[in-house]
Amino acid sequence: MFTRAGFPRWARTDEPWRDFPKISLHDHLDGSLRPETLIELADAAGVVLPYDDPETLAGWFAGEVAEPRVTHWDEKFGLTTAVMQSEEAIARVAREWVIEAAADGILYAETRWAPEKHILGGLPMRVAVEAVAAGLREGEAEVAAAGGGIRARQLLCGMRSSTLSFEIARLTVETYGEWGGSVAGYDIAGPEDGFPVREHLDATTLLHREGVPFTIHAGEADGAHSVWETVHLAHALRIGHGVRIIEDVTLNGRPLAVRTVLRDVAAARAAGQARIALGRTAQWVLDRRIPLEVCVGSNSDGGVVDGIENHPIDLLRELGFTVTVNPDNRLISRLSLTSEFRSIEEQFGWGVEEFAAAESAAVEASFLSGAEKTALAARVRAGIETFSAA
Repeated sequence: MFTRAGFPRWARTDEPWRDFPKISLHDHLDGSLRPETLIELADAAGVVLPYDDPETLAGWFAGEVAEPRVTHWDEKFGLTTAVMQSEEAIARVAREWVIEAAADGILYAETRWAPEKHILGGLPMRVAVEAVAAGLREGEAEVAAAGGGIRARQLLCGMRSSTLSFEIARLTVETYGEWGGSVAGYDIAGPEDGFPVREHLDATTLLHREGVPFTIHAGEADGAHSVWETVHLAHALRIGHGVRIIEDVTLNGRPLAVRTVLRDVAAARAAGQARIALGRTAQWVLDRRIPLEVCVGSNSDGGVVDGIENHPIDLLRELGFTVTVNPDNRLISRLSLTSEFRSIEEQFGWGVEEFAAAESAAVEASFLSGAEKTALAARVRAGIETFSAA
């Protein structure tokens, strides 16, 4: 496995799952900068940060340092994107993102980002996309030179709150497969509540018609209806987060709530009266094995659930949903995929069997060709065998 002294910041010497082969499908580029890099780029660009000490700055992004307060964590993304307004800065962030992913035991990764947020200095969006492609290639080459192996691809994001989603979809179609296949697909991101997917169906229709895969953030800040739009109106291949699909599940005839679902189910089972039934949207997602890009730590930090102990990932797995495990934002949530594995093991008792199933699902859900998925699946199986034998 690729390693580099001093990186990544999250690394612990005793991380039990660091060598486990992983796939990362939901990982934001602008949410995963190294704090040291952010400080250097901010200084060069004249961007004012709340702190110039890397550790304190990292703590502020993760919410461990309270001041200065922000009303929404999108304000923190405003700082990271502000320093990523040149080809050089974008390529550097992408290169370092790959290096840290490789050190996290990741074999294949898709990073997502919104081109429209990187044109404040006049950079054309296509040039910004090419800069990400260049950075990803450089990171892959650096990892390979050190004896490791990772493939990194990018997803272009249209924003729910923007009028540019169709333009970004068209850019995705135009660049799909270019630069060695760097652009692998599309995502719709941003605030769910008040910005329904149905306002972006021109973008998803274009992608569907042109044969370009896409995922959509849904079922995180908004409930099961957001998932309904995503799968029935937009026909997304994957669901970003998706955990509030659990709200289309009933317990003894009453809909579950994402914040209390584990306590409610546990109490009903203890009383011997736990009749669980799936609604039509939940059944559709389960039966068609539409993958959920679950981000446990981010959901816990972002207020979707009250702490990891209340996250429904294990119940979703138990019910048969196609669950993948993802970091979301390494800087803003101050975690890695390795630390996510550790947290899930500690809280829900997952072991090799459960994580192997999640990684197998992630391989199949990746926006790779069939032949590439077959090769990646073989690498994952070999890595799991090596991990289990150690």
